[in-house]
Amino acid sequence: MPVRPFPALVTSALTLTLTALPLAGTASARPAPPSSCSAQAIEAAPKDGPDVKALCAALAGLPDNEATAALIRVGGKGSWHGSAGVRDLRTGAPAIENARFRAGSATKIVTAALALQLAAEGRISLDGTVQQYLPGLLTKNFAPITVRQLLNFTSGLRPGASLGETTEEMYPHRFETLTPAEVVASSVAKGPDPEYRPGERQVYGNIHYTVLAMLIERVTGDSYAHQAAVRIFRPLGMRHTSFPAGPDPRIHGPHNRGFERIDGELVDVTDWNMSDRWAAGDMISTTADLERLLVGVFSGRVVPEPQLTEMFAVPDAVDATMGAPFSPFKLNGRTVWAKTGSRPGYHTVVAATRDLSRTVVYSVNSTDARGDGEAIARRFAFPAFNR
Repeated sequence: MPVRPFPALVTSALTLTLTALPLAGTASARPAPPSSCSAQAIEAAPKDGPDVKALCAALAGLPDNEATAALIRVGGKGSWHGSAGVRDLRTGAPAIENARFRAGSATKIVTAALALQLAAEGRISLDGTVQQYLPGLLTKNFAPITVRQLLNFTSGLRPGASLGETTEEMYPHRFETLTPAEVVASSVAKGPDPEYRPGERQVYGNIHYTVLAMLIERVTGDSYAHQAAVRIFRPLGMRHTSFPAGPDPRIHGPHNRGFERIDGELVDVTDWNMSDRWAAGDMISTTADLERLLVGVFSGRVVPEPQLTEMFAVPDAVDATMGAPFSPFKLNGRTVWAKTGSRPGYHTVVAATRDLSRTVVYSVNSTDARGDGEAIARRFAFPAFNR
């Protein structure tokens, strides 16, 4: 089923007048440290669990120049969770630990899982092509592109249209609608990668998973969002995970507002139409729900073997560093598989060892969420694997 175009957004009804907010005015409104970071809790933390002292140090003092709030959830051997910061810089109200947030590219875990479920059911072949499943989508100058190449970012498709490359560029267009179909059409119009054939080079980007979701809709005859709900969210008990209705820019339910530094001042970037990101980055979730997703995927409950192997298979291709879609990292002698996600005001990490002996999910309301993700991870995620 082709992607259904979203209705146009009536921007005059939803546009908010947002006042730039300097961070200096919030210090007096800082909430108390989380109880999980009390001296007694730190002392009682198991020695073979996460480095609770370091995690609490990461949360200490929020909001600060790097983040206005943070939610961290550690699982496996030595579970721990904590939150700090503010729900809204205007009010100084404490951050909500079970808040919903934009999960960004962590959405790709769901999209990959749906495709691999369909492969396990024999409804698609990973060696089948886009040309086979979506006839007419690509022009004749494209070589055959397989489902596997979409999954592992080696399809050779070039990035499609966007509403800006940086948060500053995108911000004035935050209530405009660019449909996934328009994004794909603009990618196709650019033609294939001029230097590499499909499968030869890995280039991370949303376009691969946007086309993958179109393929999922065509094969199932159903919407991507409904397939995600019935195949993954409901079976795993992810009751607070969903996709916005088309161009709806709001996060419904309890959430901590996101702020980004634009032209030197903090600006509320919570309300934003992310519909062009769709199956590559439009999901809204919670840390508890993403932990359910992580455990469900890694344990084989969501995707069975041998298809599950594809999620961790780094292809033999130029510049390849990730599977479909997890990337391996070495931390304290462990191999940790992770997926990051970032949208203005929100930075997410979902990571675990393959045996689930240690997991971590966080959402950080970073003031530069699309900037240096490694610096954020070093502060809020690495301590979970320090022991």
